[in-house]
Amino acid sequence: MSDRDFFVAMTEFHFMNLQTMSEIDYYPDVHRWWGSVDGVMRAWSGRDLSSSDWPKPIASALIGEMDKARVDVAFCLREPMMDVTGGVVSLSTNGFMLQQIAPYPNRMYLEANVGPVIRRGTKQANWELEFLFREKGAKLCKLYTPEDEGPINDRRLWPFYEKASELGVPLTIHTGISYVCPQPNNHCHVGQLDDVLLDFPDLKIIAYHAGWPDTELLIGLCGKHRNLYMSLSGILGWYQRAPYRGYHAIGTALQWMPADRIVLGFDLPFDDLTRVVDYIRNLEMPEELQEKWGYAPVTDDDKAKILGLNLARLTGIDPVKRVPAR
Repeated sequence: MSDRDFFVAMTEFHFMNLQTMSEIDYYPDVHRWWGSVDGVMRAWSGRDLSSSDWPKPIASALIGEMDKARVDVAFCLREPMMDVTGGVVSLSTNGFMLQQIAPYPNRMYLEANVGPVIRRGTKQANWELEFLFREKGAKLCKLYTPEDEGPINDRRLWPFYEKASELGVPLTIHTGISYVCPQPNNHCHVGQLDDVLLDFPDLKIIAYHAGWPDTELLIGLCGKHRNLYMSLSGILGWYQRAPYRGYHAIGTALQWMPADRIVLGFDLPFDDLTRVVDYIRNLEMPEELQEKWGYAPVTDDDKAKILGLNLARLTGIDPVKRVPAR
């Protein structure tokens, strides 16, 4: 166990507009969506949606948990899911996110989402991406293809990738399976990243959820592409609950790439923050796995990079502690 007080930065803190949520409850796909979320939470959080009082998905609820967990920086993200209302409204907007994070400068930054890019058109998506990056301080942009008309490697997205590369905006991309209804799995396969990065080698991509269930494929692609990063968002909750699953994923990743290419994300209820961050802070590779699987020890320098230094470098923020040491 390390006694270092690491700088900690994480992506994918979703906020929802509670007023909007109250207005769309009558849509059938809203209930299908929540049913899928229930399944994810059983694995990642160890509880279903009826088991406890969940923290509100807004900034004022997050900041206290950040202080408890000694998390310095959160990159905060709208929850889109326009398909659950047939395209009527998203669960939150970039404007809502800017209002939410405004009271917490240098602690919360905007992780934009300007999709669904194909459905709305790249002209509009590219305009909003550039505006949010240049005028509103967005540091990242998420591409969420499960709700769009095509997959990650749909050529209609090429002008969007070109714009992100031109602006130097790292893209965070949902990879693996589509966890929720009514969204298809075939829009977010890990292997689709290869086509994008072959054509845009300078584009920085952070692949969410470790690409599960194709984590090893993602790890291999990270070895191939110098600007592809593996994020432990969401699935980190599962790793903490099933530690050896995490040891194998992280141990394998470190055989293929340096620790510089692994980052933290969240995508969990806010009161899970301490347990998942502490899993990485206190991560020690078991000796039996070092002997039988050839995994390297996880050093304090590895942890420092994974916990926050990598994201600070990617987003250009200052990697200094915002939360005082205890």
